[in-house]
Amino acid sequence: MNTEAPSKTLPPKTLPLGKTIAFSSLSMPLSALGLAIAVYLGPHYATNLGVSLTLIGAAWGTVRLLDLAVDVALAAMMDRTRTPWGRYRVWLVAGVPIMALAVWMLFIGAPHGFSSVWLVSWLLVYYLGTSIVGLAHSAWAAKLAPNYHDRSRLFGALNAIGVLGAVVAIAIPIVSPMLKIPDSQTIPLMGWLVVLTLAPCALIVAFTNREPIEPDDPGAHLKLTDYGRLFMKPDLLRMFLAQMALTLGPGWMSALYIFFFRDSRGFDGGQLSILLGIYIFAGIAGAPATARAAMRFGKHRTLMVTTTAYSLGLMTVLLIPKGSMGLAAPMMFWCGAMASGFDLMIRAMLADVGDEVRLEQGREQMSLIYAINTLAAKIASAFAIILTYPLLDKLGYVPALAGRNTPQAIHNLEMSYIIGPIVFVMLGGACVIGWKLNAQRHGEIRAELERRDALYAEAPVIETLEGPSPVVAK
Repeated sequence: MNTEAPSKTLPPKTLPLGKTIAFSSLSMPLSALGLAIAVYLGPHYATNLGVSLTLIGAAWGTVRLLDLAVDVALAAMMDRTRTPWGRYRVWLVAGVPIMALAVWMLFIGAPHGFSSVWLVSWLLVYYLGTSIVGLAHSAWAAKLAPNYHDRSRLFGALNAIGVLGAVVAIAIPIVSPMLKIPDSQTIPLMGWLVVLTLAPCALIVAFTNREPIEPDDPGAHLKLTDYGRLFMKPDLLRMFLAQMALTLGPGWMSALYIFFFRDSRGFDGGQLSILLGIYIFAGIAGAPATARAAMRFGKHRTLMVTTTAYSLGLMTVLLIPKGSMGLAAPMMFWCGAMASGFDLMIRAMLADVGDEVRLEQGREQMSLIYAINTLAAKIASAFAIILTYPLLDKLGYVPALAGRNTPQAIHNLEMSYIIGPIVFVMLGGACVIGWKLNAQRHGEIRAELERRDALYAEAPVIETLEGPSPVVAK
């Protein structure tokens, strides 16, 4: 029985399956890239290019600090953009070449023993490109699926299809030894995977989906105080904290994954990639299951369940005998399936908050709302590296020694790997206790928005300093 009261005032609007898949195709290279950055790139630099863990952590932290205001500035420009081709589509297409260039340099063109200046410079270009593409894609998705439950469906598809890209990325280090490809070349191959697929997928998204630009309230002119109220809106603050916690928890786990499963659990390189592949591949089952659960029980309740289930699964990792693939695989599948719902639910819930903000302020703020949460994710991602790598140095663990580290150093690695993710993931779930923006409330908001949009659409177009309004891109 559905515990979320459905909206009786707003008919469901379902995006066709073909358009859903086409729009979600961009998630494939983006997910492959996110996995490679989070799990493989740092160890590749430390192991194959002779760069210290401290330098890598410091460079990543510096870039995140420099990059904090970029998303907000970009989002403010995106939300004010009006072209015959749409609002977010033009930004998405413009960001792809920036992103591709940075990926090529970081994965393929990185020199041996590079300096911190080199790494900081190209990470800045990389995060500029990913900010443009990621913000535009997320905000556009919220516009494509305005209905409460259809958003769970679309964001579930984005996550599930993204898993395919991540699985292909994981397959590279598994297949490379069979093809006699040296370990130092597997990460560049991941870079080529992203560079060669990014532009085609972006073009598929751009040419198979329309982007309506809903009319703003002609009398609504945003002031600095409006932006202040937006940043202090309680629901957005809760989402900000949840995003930080649910990025830092799995990010912490990802940063230590190779070290933990190699030196604590005794798995070799191929087994590491297989287990990680199982974790990622579980999202194909986990994302749709999470979306269906959210349609039945509500997004916030589903998020609390998945965070709790993830933590319980991770607690069993030290019970796995060394080298036991048969016992490690189910644990990794369970945790991967649960983790696939974190980002899915947050992005879908943010889209609902975006509708409420547009009703309150009379102007589109969707990409700014996603930028605020991207800011949270960036801060958390930076701390996943800033905290874990120097922490391992302090605790006496040396990556180059692999299994020859002292028993105390291995014990410290194990405690670091388990405690950090569980604490932060449980905190993320706790952030949405008592969430009020459910299906019924969102249905009321959408009904009022559609009534108001129809009224403004019938009004004469007035030229202002911001251009004509309303505009609809076909």
